[in-house]
Amino acid sequence: MSIQEKSRAIMMRQYQQIKNRQQSMLMRAAQEIGLPAEEASHYWNPIQGKIDPTTRMIYGRSNAAMS
Repeated sequence: MSIQEKSRAIMMRQYQQIKNRQQSMLMRAAQEIGLPAEEASHYWNPIQGKIDPTTRMIYGRSNAAMS
């Protein structure tokens, strides 16, 4: 793999991880208030596939680890 392909793969993996974390939190919140899961799933709508920088900071990787 070239450096460009590796960097693209890393970026795509990070994007997918952020999206999964955000969707998990959305689904948990929806369950707590009693919304059906299929209704809550419609709220993921990034503009042109880009994640908001604030969302990236909140749901992105951190230095904290579970023990």
